[in-house]
This record gives sequence, C-alpha cells and structure tokens, in this order.
Amino acid sequence: MHSLEIRNRNEVINRVDHDHLPDDRDVKNSHGSRLRRRWGGRLFALGGFSLLAGGLSLGAWGNYSQQQEVLATAVQERDFVPSLRVATVEASPGIMSVTLPGTTAAFAAANIYARATGYIAKRNVDIGDRAKAGDLLAQLAVPELDDQIRQNEATLNQLQSTLEQEQAALVFARQQSARYQDLAQKQAGTVQAAQQYASQLQQRTAAVGAAQHNIVAQENLVKALHQNRAYASVLAPFDGVITQRNVDVGTLVQGNDTGGTFMFEVMQKDVIRVRVYVPQDAAFGVTPGVEAIVRVPELPDREFPGKVTRIADALQSGTRTLLTEIDLANPDGTLSAGIYCTVEFHIPRKTPSLSIPADAIIFNRNGTQVAVVRNGKAEIRKVKLKRDFGTRLEVDTGINAGDQVILNPPVNLVDGSKVQPRSEAAAQNK
Repeated sequence: MHSLEIRNRNEVINRVDHDHLPDDRDVKNSHGSRLRRRWGGRLFALGGFSLLAGGLSLGAWGNYSQQQEVLATAVQERDFVPSLRVATVEASPGIMSVTLPGTTAAFAAANIYARATGYIAKRNVDIGDRAKAGDLLAQLAVPELDDQIRQNEATLNQLQSTLEQEQAALVFARQQSARYQDLAQKQAGTVQAAQQYASQLQQRTAAVGAAQHNIVAQENLVKALHQNRAYASVLAPFDGVITQRNVDVGTLVQGNDTGGTFMFEVMQKDVIRVRVYVPQDAAFGVTPGVEAIVRVPELPDREFPGKVTRIADALQSGTRTLLTEIDLANPDGTLSAGIYCTVEFHIPRKTPSLSIPADAIIFNRNGTQVAVVRNGKAEIRKVKLKRDFGTRLEVDTGINAGDQVILNPPVNLVDGSKVQPRSEAAAQNK
C-alpha cells in the first residue's frame, strides 16, 4: 500500500514536470529575446554616453568661442580709434552785433497846463493838428484878471501923482532950507529956523523916496498881472503835433504857480528818440557815434539807420543796463512815439573772444568743458562762456583760435583718448 502511494506520487510529479518544461523552440525563442534586450540596452547606453559627450564638447566649444569673442572685443575696443566730427575754433570779429528791444519817443514833448484861471473862449487846434512855435492853441477869457489889471493900473497912476506932489514939495523945502541957512549965516535969521527948514527938507526927501518905492512896487504888481494875462493866450512852445486835448470851448480851467488844468500835449516828431537798455556785457563798448539800425516789426521792408547820440554813463543798479538813446530823422512822420522796435548795434569789441559751436560743450561736475584734438588725442579743457547765441557760443579762456573741438563728444570720452578727427564739411558730404 505504501509502495503504491509512492509510485503514484512520482507519476504525478513527472506529469506536472512534463507539463511545465518548454520544448526546444520555446527555449530558442526565449534565448534570442534575451540577447536582443541585452544588446538594445547596451546600444541605448552607448547612445546616451555619446549624447552626453557631445553636449559636453559643445558646451566647452561654446565657452571657448565666447571667451575668444570677449578677448577679440576687448582688443578691438583697445585698438579702436573713433572717427568724430570736429570744428575749428574761430576768433570773434572785431565788431560785435547785438540786437535789443527798444521804444520810440518824441524828441521833445510838453504837457501844456493852464497858468491863468478862466473860461476857454477859443480853441484853435485838435488832436493830430500840427502847430508852429508861437501859434495860438487856445484863448482864455479872464474878466476878473482884467479888472485887477485896470484897478492896479489906476492905483499906479495915483501913486505917480503923489510922487509928483512930493517932488514939488521937496523943491519948495529945498529952497526954504537954503534961504534960512543963508539968513542964519548973515545973522539975519535965527539958527533955529534954519534947522527947522532943514528938517522939513529931509522929510520931503524921504517922502519922495517912499513915493518912488511905492510906484516901483505897483509897477511890479501890474507887470505880474499882465504876465498872468498873457497866460490867457496858450501858445505852442515848439513845432510839433497835438497828441492830447482835454479842453473845449467854455471849459473852466484853473491856473496857479505849481500846476493847473491839463490842456494839451505837444510832441516834436521830426526827430524820434529810440531808447534802449544795453546789458552790461555789451555796455562797455557803447559810446556816442556807434552805428545802429532800427527796425519796426510792422514795417518789415524798412530800416532806419542811426547812431548812438547819448548814453547815461551809469548802469542802473537793479537791471545792470545802460540807458542808450539814438536820434532818427523822421521828416515824413513814419515813426510814432511809443512803438516797439528792435535795435541792432555794431559795437567795437573791447576784449578778444573765440566762437565755437554749441554742440562742442560738455557739461558735468567739472564745469563747462570742451574736447580739443591734439596729436590724435582728445584733451579735455575748461572754458569760460561769455555769450550764448543759441547755435554758437563765445568763450574767452581755455582754447585758442584754430583748435579743433569735437562736436557731440561721446560720454565715454576721457582725457588722452585716441580720436580720428573728421571735419564738418567731410561729414556733410558723406
């Protein structure tokens, strides 16, 4: 029984083993698959290693190329000589042209005030009328003044009559005094009588002197009244044009010694004054005789040449300007008083200066500078500005006439940098 079970168990085991053992084809196929997987993995690893090696080589080459480019750039920058535009420093001309605003004014202007009190009886002129010196502008009616004149003239006549009486009495007193002096000397009369008549002579002499003084005072009073009466005739002081009229016939005007009613304004326009305030930087060259050209914006086709006639000889402390006047002949009356104009002065230059383009200026913490080309290198020099004309500047220190200044210098330009100058004309031709 026991041996039978063992035999059966062995048979079962053999069947199971037989069922699970592969045949020859399966074994061959399985072995080929393992070989392919093994070689595929090796090829994949080899490809990855090749890619890694290529990437490392490419990175190393890129880094090397970049270093070479940096070195080449540094060498290029070190050896690079920029071509920069330059301009020649020019000496400023001996005559300086300055254009300044001005105002025209009449050569002479007078405000006519009333010196007598009365009514306007006649008015002969109006605004815009021309008058000659001595022409009657207006006539005042002054009846009160006429009455005063007549009254004081009558008083003067009375005083003259009194003087004649006193002179006659003086003649009689002189005769009486002489008579009694003679009698006293001959002892035919008393000394007392002679002294009495001598005293009367002195009194008559004093009375004649007082009468004469009264007449002189009255004559002066009458003369003053006649002068005031003459003020009733308002006359033109000079040849000119009436520019203002503030009275008419029947207007009551008041006159006194310090002022009165403003009646007329008269301006002399045959000659026009032009007043200009010249700033300090140009004032030192302004003297009488300096040529000037006056222009009016409303008359673009005309120029009015003239010369400086007078200057104030002192600058105004508030504005540092010099009052300057130019006289212009104005026979046709083209110019009027009070208009705006521009005046171009041709002033002799007192101190030399140099002219450079405004593009050459360098502004930084070191002040105002320019870059000058000298022996192929840039030299940074400080300059002192005198005047600014917009596109050009005047300087008086730091550079010399004929120097080449760099236009629009680059920000990295330093003292000693190598440069290749290129003239302005060559730059424009390109």
